[in-house]
Amino acid sequence: MQKYQLYINGQWVDSTEDRWIEVEDPATKEVYAKVPRSTEADTRLAIDAAKKAFPNWKDTPIDDRILYMEKLYAYIKEHEEDIAKELSHELGCTYDVALEGQVRMTYSEIEATIKAAREHEMVEEMENTKIISEPYGVVAAITPWNYPLSQITRKIFPALLAGNTVVLKPSQNTPITAYFVADGCDFIKLPEGVLNLVTGRGSEVGSVLAKSKDVDMISFTGSTEGGSTLGAQAQETIKKVQLELGGKSPALVLEDADVELVAKKVLDTVYSNVGQTCSCLSRVVAPRSIKQELEEALIEETKKYTFGNPYDEGTKVGPLSSKKQFEKVTSYVAIGKSEATLLYEGEVKDNKGYNFPPVIFTDVDQNATIAQEEIFGPVLSIIYYDDLEEGIDISNNTIYGLSSAVFGKDIDKCLEIAPKILAGDVHINGASGNSNAPFGGYKMSGYGREKGKYGLWEFLQSKAIYVESK
Repeated sequence: MQKYQLYINGQWVDSTEDRWIEVEDPATKEVYAKVPRSTEADTRLAIDAAKKAFPNWKDTPIDDRILYMEKLYAYIKEHEEDIAKELSHELGCTYDVALEGQVRMTYSEIEATIKAAREHEMVEEMENTKIISEPYGVVAAITPWNYPLSQITRKIFPALLAGNTVVLKPSQNTPITAYFVADGCDFIKLPEGVLNLVTGRGSEVGSVLAKSKDVDMISFTGSTEGGSTLGAQAQETIKKVQLELGGKSPALVLEDADVELVAKKVLDTVYSNVGQTCSCLSRVVAPRSIKQELEEALIEETKKYTFGNPYDEGTKVGPLSSKKQFEKVTSYVAIGKSEATLLYEGEVKDNKGYNFPPVIFTDVDQNATIAQEEIFGPVLSIIYYDDLEEGIDISNNTIYGLSSAVFGKDIDKCLEIAPKILAGDVHINGASGNSNAPFGGYKMSGYGREKGKYGLWEFLQSKAIYVESK
């Protein structure tokens, strides 16, 4: 069994205590690696290293910072197959999903961030005023388990390009992917202390980072509950906080929509990562008039997905990430069966891991538990409306506002409706996203934006210098 160290101040070091977190392969339930359960002392060493490195990194010319990040990007691309294999083992997805849907999906985002840094005017002249973009200082990047690489790159690339230094705390469930990033920083000889890696429990390491007076910004992706706790802790020292949290995203279907397209696009978001995606379209809000044809299309599309062991040929969807997640989704499905109509429940070809079948509920009340709470599993709820205004209201009847979609053949009508959806993005007919466009939520889905120039701006603050006019 492989044991890992911490990466602090440019060195691989042991934790100050002999405490470990086991890493389990959710497909086999085998513990195959251990990472340190970092202590408060470990975390403070990482913070101190980042704080010490900040002045020099801040003063490093932007072109040089870009060069470092281009080298790190090249390292990730060069090691993409190894990263994908490891990611598959710790998350439980198939290798193809790990490579294409997890690792390579980061490339266009990294390129957009580097492009934004190259084009950003760090100094702007305005009448008698000079406006300077400056980094915050030490950034704590706390990332989730469901996208182990992209959630790291979305934070550290803009943070480092902006001139901040970073303490990275990956999820305790999927921490191994983060080691490739730290290895890359070591390989390219990133200056000591600019990026530090500490592993451990969020309630321990995350709390130390949030409360520390020497941490200037928290960038957190995870549960709404976790973000709320960290945000409150961070305000004890009035630091900048960026939160990307949960979602219960609606797919609003219009009467003229192509139901086969709806089924394909919606279920791709719900099944591709076993529903473990905060922006997946887990609520279909549709007119009652197309009920039969829509449900038939959803069932037929679901049958195209093979759920089972990710290491078996032909499997498209692997297991849930952990026992905890399996028990959570199981409990929600039990609740759903008591408060809605079970339209379809699929099969799983392998029962060794935390495998879970696709589940579709229909005639769901918009205020039902399964319609309101984030399940994070391959579970879809269909809610029907009688008129379009009701459909819009149902779509917005959630504490969340991360993502959404509108489906209909009349594009002008879809574009008219899109601004009425209270969410950070709206995909018309399931259109793909854009790495240069902002990503982030409304309401309890968080605040702040990621990707491209919008993500870079989150890690910069503005200073105005006034000169007396002659």
